[in-house]
Order: sequence, then C-alpha cells, then structure tokens
Amino acid sequence: MLSVEGLHVETHGKEILHGVNLSVEAGETHALFGPNGSGKTTLLMAIMGFPRYKITAGRILFKGQDITQASLDERARLGIGMSFQRPPVVRGVKTRDMVRACMGGREDDEAVASLAARLNMGDLMDREINYGFSGGEIKRSELLQLLAQGPDLVLLDEPESGVDLVNIALIGQMINELLQKELKRNRTRSGLIITHTGHILDYVNATRGYVLLNGSVVCQRDAHECLDTIKKNGYEGCVKCLK
Repeated sequence: MLSVEGLHVETHGKEILHGVNLSVEAGETHALFGPNGSGKTTLLMAIMGFPRYKITAGRILFKGQDITQASLDERARLGIGMSFQRPPVVRGVKTRDMVRACMGGREDDEAVASLAARLNMGDLMDREINYGFSGGEIKRSELLQLLAQGPDLVLLDEPESGVDLVNIALIGQMINELLQKELKRNRTRSGLIITHTGHILDYVNATRGYVLLNGSVVCQRDAHECLDTIKKNGYEGCVKCLK
C-alpha cells in the first residue's frame, strides 16, 4: 500500500527528515512514535503532499505508483486521506457541504445524515467547519470527512489529542470501522497513526510500530512492544539501545 524509501524532507529551508524508510502493507495499521519535534507530522504531511514540505531525496510509492511529485489533490483522488492534529477552522463552509464534497456526489442527503448520526454530529452539520467546536467535536468532524471519503490509506495525526474518555471510545470505534477492522481477512485499507500517549492503541490495534528520533526511524518492531518500552524507559532508552 505505502512504501517510503530514503525520504529527505525540508521545510522553511531546514531538513527535518533524514532518509526515512517504512512500509505499510494493504490491510495493516502501523503506529508512529516519537518525541515532540522528531518529524512525525512532517512525515505525514510529506506523504499527503503538502507543498510546504519539500522532498529533496527519496521517493514515496502508493499502491506501486511513484507519487513523489504528485500534487495533494492527486493523492487524495488516488485514495489517501488524512486527519490533522490541529485542523483549521474554515469559515463560510458548512460541515454538511464538506462531507458532501468528500463523498464526491456519490450519496444523497439521507446517507449524509446517517453517517453524521453515527458520529453524534447531527447538530453540527450546519455549523461552519470546526468553528467553535470542542476538541472531541473537531476529531469527530475529521473522522466524519474521512469516512465520507473512504480512502485506501488513512493518515491519523494524534487522533486522541484533546479528546475526553467518552469521545475516545467513539473515535476508536469509528477508526476501526474506517480501517475495516471488523474483517478478519481481505482488508483493503491501511492506516498510519501518530500517537504520543498510546491511548488510541487501547481501541485500535496496530501491528508494527516505528520510533522516529531527530528525523530518522531508529527502531521498528511490534507496536505494543514499542509502547511498553517507551513507557518504561522513555525515548532516552531508545537512544541507549542504539548505542
């Protein structure tokens, strides 16, 4: 599904990623760990194709196709979707209209309302996108748009950030649905999840984990083993292990 090969990325003239390698097979969900400033969000932004994140070396393959030079909208049409850690407020655009756009005109108003109800978003659909929303409402709004889009590769930047215990269970449930976790085999969707706390892994199972330090992947192993090691020894333990 996704292959990142020797990726170097700079933003504002500073190199942030230094030769990152990782791959996600079809139907798999992987987790990305790392301290603040390690380059996790930069990696997701580069995969999604935001122009501020300039790829200076390496390449990105999606379903076997080289998308290193593809535009953001081309990648979205190919089947990549992203949920942001801090999504912007979009004044003048109703949430309902954004969901319709994500569906690409495939569904009617009844389908939009049904999807919104499952995420407890019914009362927010005629509000401007994220304007005055709580942390949990923003995350649910992001997931609603992703569910409407139905991407093959889902990039999630700290989906548990700013979410209370009631909302995180619902968000976990919807992420599982988005990633087809109910299917024991023949899943076609893949996920790459940034998590600081690891709380989301209580609800969404990830197989492989990557530790990103100072712009480089320094470790990859079972996601839950990664998390346990980080909880026990901190990221300093990862540095000592490298030495």
